[in-house]
Amino acid sequence: MKLGHEQVTFPMHEFRGRRLVAVLLALAALLTATAAWTAPEAFQEGIALLFEKDFDAKGVAVDRLAESGDERALPILEAMLNGRLHYLKRDRVLVISDKDGRQYRIADALTGEQLGTVKSREIAKVRVNNALRSRIRARLATLDLVHPEPDRRLAAATQLLDSADPQLVDQLRGILEHEPDARVRETIEITLALAELQSEESSRRMAGVAELSGNIHPTVRGALRVVAQSDADEAVQTSARKALRQIEFKLQFYRWAETAFFGLSLGSVLVLAAIGLAITFGVMGVINMAHGELIMIGAYTTYVIQTLLPDQIGVSVLLAVPAAFLVSGLVGIAIERGVIRFLYGRPLETLLATFGISLVLQQTVRSIFSPLNRSVSTPQWMSGSWEINSVLSLTLNRLYILLFCLMVFAALYAVLKRTPLGLQVRAVSQNRAMARAMGVRSDRVDALTFGLGSGIAGVAGVALSQLTNVGPNLGQSYIIDSFMVVVFGGVGNLWGTLVGGLSLGVANKFLEPWSGAVLAKIIILAMIILFIQKRPRGLFPQKGRAAES
Repeated sequence: MKLGHEQVTFPMHEFRGRRLVAVLLALAALLTATAAWTAPEAFQEGIALLFEKDFDAKGVAVDRLAESGDERALPILEAMLNGRLHYLKRDRVLVISDKDGRQYRIADALTGEQLGTVKSREIAKVRVNNALRSRIRARLATLDLVHPEPDRRLAAATQLLDSADPQLVDQLRGILEHEPDARVRETIEITLALAELQSEESSRRMAGVAELSGNIHPTVRGALRVVAQSDADEAVQTSARKALRQIEFKLQFYRWAETAFFGLSLGSVLVLAAIGLAITFGVMGVINMAHGELIMIGAYTTYVIQTLLPDQIGVSVLLAVPAAFLVSGLVGIAIERGVIRFLYGRPLETLLATFGISLVLQQTVRSIFSPLNRSVSTPQWMSGSWEINSVLSLTLNRLYILLFCLMVFAALYAVLKRTPLGLQVRAVSQNRAMARAMGVRSDRVDALTFGLGSGIAGVAGVALSQLTNVGPNLGQSYIIDSFMVVVFGGVGNLWGTLVGGLSLGVANKFLEPWSGAVLAKIIILAMIILFIQKRPRGLFPQKGRAAES
């Protein structure tokens, strides 16, 4: 070959290599064109079958649309499921409709072009039945199983549990091989096992039963019941019954665990309500009937702070904890300095005096906030529940209150064991006369102790505001239970209050299902009376000369 005056030559091996590359590129282009042609062909076939009256033909249409991979298939299937897929009678154009009064606003299902409004007589609905709806849901779920978000894939896999179609087995196995999320993998595996229960081979049904044994999902239980009652193979029936017994054992265990959790949450509320009373009663010997009203003051403090910060619910609850402690503590010190200090050594008179103070506090709250109950909002991070499985879920607000109770107990225990005030409180509680002889100002200790107990009552009110409405009678619901906890655990003993409160809460919740709430409280009270007959000082009796006298 000549180019001007120069001659250019191509080696033979280079020519053959270029020809091979050209052939490969042509083959790749052909395969791509074939794949690109197959998808539109399946999509067009599915669209054509949608106009058929036969529901079996429409089922094939759903499969074709889902398998086509066309992005237009998803809105068409969703509209079909929701009853919004129609076609124009005059030219059989498939449209997605939205009702607008007596007319319908329509858009072309294939192009998305808005076609204006039409009357109902101008369009016909693409009708579906229940079987077809289940098929559409299954196909939509399989489309979501390849979504990049794990939660979306988990929701799709969970939806497939109710429609374990054997025809989807191969597709699900292919998805399972590439699924990185453990939760999604587990759900798909359950779906595959449910599909095995519909197999014609006994060995595969047996394998499906073995895979589902111990799984507590409601769909699994329902499927195993069907197999246990109507399977043609007796061995498969026996295996299904055994699997159901294992599931029932698990369910009973989780029910007990849930009851125990609710009992602990109730006990934590009792501990918070009683722990301040245990301090004042144990150290000072004062029967404080106004303790419930100090709890109420803490709850109203939470309400006021939340009113001042309406857009910061989470922050307001956190701020309410120290604020309620200070407000209730100051009110408690005022009560001690104004009334209680004149009545030491006369417990019945302190009972009557504090009962009158409780009435005054209730009426004061009614005058300021009105007699109506007030609602305190729960922060977002305390809302909802922690779902462990399909039958056991723990409400977050009660879980946080249980943790909060343990934190308050630990803080109070540290104060009494690690601070000078705690040393003086323990000295006064064990032997008041000797403590005064050693230079301890018992009147100051009494005031601070009463303020400390009252402040903790206010903190309990913050917790209660997240469980119930705030009202003038809030504290009256817990004062009797608080005294029961204090007497049962041991007067003035923090560990006794913790163990006693949690024990009474759990016992109460286990009794309620068969005795009712009212009778359960009566039984608990009778048991405490019998216990006090044997151990008058409670579970953890106080030590010291004052306790012996």
